Amino acid sequence: MADRQTPLYETSPEQAPTRHRVVVLALDGLLPFELGIPQRIFGKARDADGRHLYEILTCSIRPPGPVETDADFAVLVGKGPEALATADTVVIPASYELGPVHDEGVLTPELAAALAHIRPGTRLVSICTGGYVLAAAGYLDGRPATTHWMHAEHFQELFPKVRVDADVLFVDDGDVLTSAGVAAGIDLCLHLVRRDHGTAVANDVARRTVVPPHRDGGQAQYIQRPVPEAQAATTTAARAWAIGRLDEPIQLRDMAEQESMSVRTFTRRFREEVGVSPGQWLTQQRVERARQLLESSALSVDQVAREAGFGTAQSMRQHLQAALGVTPTAYRRTFQSGNTSGIPVVDNDLLRKAG
Repeated sequence: MADRQTPLYETSPEQAPTRHRVVVLALDGLLPFELGIPQRIFGKARDADGRHLYEILTCSIRPPGPVETDADFAVLVGKGPEALATADTVVIPASYELGPVHDEGVLTPELAAALAHIRPGTRLVSICTGGYVLAAAGYLDGRPATTHWMHAEHFQELFPKVRVDADVLFVDDGDVLTSAGVAAGIDLCLHLVRRDHGTAVANDVARRTVVPPHRDGGQAQYIQRPVPEAQAATTTAARAWAIGRLDEPIQLRDMAEQESMSVRTFTRRFREEVGVSPGQWLTQQRVERARQLLESSALSVDQVAREAGFGTAQSMRQHLQAALGVTPTAYRRTFQSGNTSGIPVVDNDLLRKAG
């Protein structure tokens, strides 16, 4: 196992050695955009004093050298597979040259040898078809996972032990996380920053990167459908109207009235645009509001429940446990600014029930 302090991976004096280390595995045929996502998202995460919260390394499955991309250039990777042994999190972006991994669901000897460096307990993350590597290595057996919707059917046929969900942008199964195509890797990395260090840090990264801190809906909104007429109405105004009054009772007919649509038409149009039903979307927004208030305010749990539109603390508790696997009190204890460890304090029994 590689030594964390070997000169090959020595950090500069201002970089604390306790920072969470993310190692990105660059495979031949990789997409340059996806390769840059972890560096961009994790690299922008800083604490209140401006210190970097993550250290990001890139390695290949061979000794240092060029790695071919799907573009007209190669990237020079300065670290070999032994870097994987130093990782707290390993990220595997997509590749268009997975060979037997994609075609037969088996690892090449070279790739298997590289993955053998990964320590038990290391957090594993895939972007798009990078999930094929995790599945071929057996990391996804019996677990929920996702990949690009265009590959989901093939992925499920090739790996029948994996519980594939093609409707979501990413799946968080604790120590193993998978994302859908390309930009969903941004969603997943932001989610990890949020999970590790809270909403405020993740939102700051999103602002710096000029991306939304959270996207509604799943992959359904990106599957090819007939393009609506340019003059067709949308549900944007209704969503903005609802966001402005989450603390009030909101009925489906109220939202439909904002767009001058029937409830039936509004519901259909909403699902086409957002990927979930209006009720599901509204619950998501209230959960997000509750998270923000639990992190950033001194309001009691009862007050947070009212401000977020859940009405009662019991209702909010049920929704947060369903969405996050933790109680409001546990979430606040984990993510309020007083917790600087970045280590979630969660109830594992609740996590198992929610899963």
